[in-house]
Amino acid sequence: MTAIPSQPYTPFAPWARRAARRRSGLPQARSPRSVVGSAGGPGGPRRGSGGGAGARDLLTLVAAVPVLALLTLPAAFTGGGTRRWFGGRAENQRAEAQAAKDAAAAAFYELDTAQRDLRISIETISAVDDSPDARRAVSGFEALGRRIDEASHRYIEAVDAHDLDRDDLESSAASRARAELTAAKDELGRVKEELDRFAAGLGPLLGKAETQLARLAPAVERARQALLAATGALDSVRGSGLEADDLAARLAALAPELTKLNQGAGQHGVPGTLERADRVVREAEAVRAEAERLPERAAEIDRRLVSLRTRAQALTTRSEQVEPVLSELRRRFSAACWQDLQNVPDQAARDVRQAEGKLVEARAARDEQRWPDATALLSTVRALLNATDEAVSAAGDRLQRLNAVQKDPQQEIERTRFAIRDAQRLAMAGRATPDPRHARPLDDSVARLERAIATLEGRHPDYWHFLTETEAVRANVARVVNRIREDRGAGAS
Repeated sequence: MTAIPSQPYTPFAPWARRAARRRSGLPQARSPRSVVGSAGGPGGPRRGSGGGAGARDLLTLVAAVPVLALLTLPAAFTGGGTRRWFGGRAENQRAEAQAAKDAAAAAFYELDTAQRDLRISIETISAVDDSPDARRAVSGFEALGRRIDEASHRYIEAVDAHDLDRDDLESSAASRARAELTAAKDELGRVKEELDRFAAGLGPLLGKAETQLARLAPAVERARQALLAATGALDSVRGSGLEADDLAARLAALAPELTKLNQGAGQHGVPGTLERADRVVREAEAVRAEAERLPERAAEIDRRLVSLRTRAQALTTRSEQVEPVLSELRRRFSAACWQDLQNVPDQAARDVRQAEGKLVEARAARDEQRWPDATALLSTVRALLNATDEAVSAAGDRLQRLNAVQKDPQQEIERTRFAIRDAQRLAMAGRATPDPRHARPLDDSVARLERAIATLEGRHPDYWHFLTETEAVRANVARVVNRIREDRGAGAS
């Protein structure tokens, strides 16, 4: 029996084919000889027959199978990549490095979030407070920011330095990555602790700032409402026929302040905005109140114009009666009793004429709705008429008092002596001897009264000098009484 010659694609050793099949997972094939025998019958193939050609094709197919199995072998172990299915030391190091990377990323995120929150607090404090403590807080936050930047830079460098997704990552590189990432995470944690301690110390400053911020919105809203109310009151007054130009000008001056309020505290600061809002409220409420009082004010000016004009006319009539009074004083009393009243008629006439001129100006100011000018002019008229009234009344009062003392001077004397005796009893109350500070002025008052009484002697006594002296004595005694009471009140306390 002749042996079948080897084919070009037939493996040289049957064990190689079996090993390749085992590695590739293909079913084990029988030896080529057995296959040929089964294909060509018990006696084997005949040379030159069709069965021999089929055997050669079959051997060629079987010989190609181990080669394909070898080509697909790495993919069978890695699932399409180059990593091993069941890992090893490099894979464990890779997993640990990845865990360290995730932990560092979490620490970085926590630190970044805390820094953002703290920055909001610092901005709140700096916007409200300009005290030394607030400035120290801002500088402390800036220093912490530099520490945070350093720790973050270290973390980012560690992440960028190691590619944990590389297929050929060695265990030493993975171990080094894990160590650097862990160190970066620990540094981030330490800075986070410093940040937390710093934030805890900002409690009082932040509370104060938040309190002012809580006042901000209501204060601005109150300012807007005050301006709105003032505008409404002014419109109502103008609708009644009053111009109120001065109030309109004051209200218009508040427009730039409202613009700044609308721009917000971010541009002008919280303290400045609160102060501006309070000022706008005060000025707007003042404008509103004056606008609401303006109709009543106009009516009051009209009443005063009528009243002062009537009073001026009455004083003109009364001033004409001063001359007869002076004539009687000259006839009955000495010159010292009436000489200071000589100019009353002329002065009264001048004052009344001046008052009437001011009344004309006040009426013009009222018609032009210059309310401050009208009010000032009316005050001047009132002062002039008061002075005239006092001067005119002084002549009549002088005559009345001189008549009374001429008829019975003893009544004025007893009145003054009673005041002196009452003060002396008070000075001696609870004391064996009076205090010289009190006794001396009282003794002087007694002597002064006696001298005044002596002036009544003679043919033409100076009754007016007597009256002014007794009034001065009573005034001096009243001062001593007040001093005694003050001294005793201080000693009791």
